[in-house]
Amino acid sequence: MEKNQLPDFLEILKVLTKHKVDFIVVGGVCAVLHGAPVTTFDLDLVHSRSSQNLASLMSALNELDAYYRGRGDQRLKPKRLHLSSPGHQLLMTNAGPLDLLGTIGVGHSYKDLLEHTVELGAGGLNLRILNLEKLIEIKKETITDKDKAMLPILQHTLEEKQKQ
Repeated sequence: MEKNQLPDFLEILKVLTKHKVDFIVVGGVCAVLHGAPVTTFDLDLVHSRSSQNLASLMSALNELDAYYRGRGDQRLKPKRLHLSSPGHQLLMTNAGPLDLLGTIGVGHSYKDLLEHTVELGAGGLNLRILNLEKLIEIKKETITDKDKAMLPILQHTLEEKQKQ
């Protein structure tokens, strides 16, 4: 991705879907997909850490030319071992920033979160996204300054959705 180019999150999602990667959209993009008026600069996903899914994910990351961001001129590529951990992999791709999360909040994994997801059609894709209630709960668990600013917006979005 070139310096002044805008991220193309849909392109990242298309590549992951093409490779049949199991993931849940969380974070700012999830909030936007629920209708929250927020801006986000990266795509946050919690991925399944099953062996088969890690193989699919590695193929997708190769196609996206993914590497760790924040390493200066070094273009360190993610390895399967890194992706199998519960940690966060902060990557840059040819379509923009991608944060792959083994777990979020206080250790919520892909399996833990599945029952708190909804399927949503976006850009011709069927995406699994975290429901708004669980997203709010996790933001409260982590409560960074950024989360403090986003929580009232998420709460208001949830209230508006419940009225409909």
